[in-house]
Amino acid sequence: MTERSSVLVGADGRARCAWVGADVEYARYHDEEWGTALHGDQQLFEKISLEAFQAGLSWITILRRRPGFREAFHGFEVQWVADLGQDDVELLMADVRIIRNRAKILATIGNARATLELGHAGALDDLLWSFAPTPRAARPRTFSELPAVTAESAAMSKALRGLGFRFVGPTTMYALMQSAGMVDDHMSGCWRALEV
Repeated sequence: MTERSSVLVGADGRARCAWVGADVEYARYHDEEWGTALHGDQQLFEKISLEAFQAGLSWITILRRRPGFREAFHGFEVQWVADLGQDDVELLMADVRIIRNRAKILATIGNARATLELGHAGALDDLLWSFAPTPRAARPRTFSELPAVTAESAAMSKALRGLGFRFVGPTTMYALMQSAGMVDDHMSGCWRALEV
């Protein structure tokens, strides 16, 4: 993409990162959530879970199904998800509101159990944020300047996998870093870039 196409002006007159396109839900997500610092074990567990379900799909697919995911997984309350058994997995496999992928459902349950094994409230938050990089010197001007993987996302992935987490590859973890505000990848010229 050229520098000019890295930001698009929406119908409301706001310049946004071009990946938003004309989708209203994407614009809301971009404006209110993406790149905003997110803390809390439950909130970050939801991010890990949804990023895992997103693997191989577009984020807008997950975003549009997020209300169904939240209902099906009880708001991603970690203990509740960790307690799910085989009968619950079968119910989730029949739930049309979510992505019905058995491996990802089982990974979500396993990741909840791994979160609990960290031992104390706030441990997942502390762990994930320990990999947040120092801010880059310059804001990205083009999408070609954005990495898919960084040393920090690779280290986060390795640490999580070592603790028993699944579907937490380095690319997925960089996407989590972006969405949870550990990195600020709003493009130069985006209204959010001007605010932060």
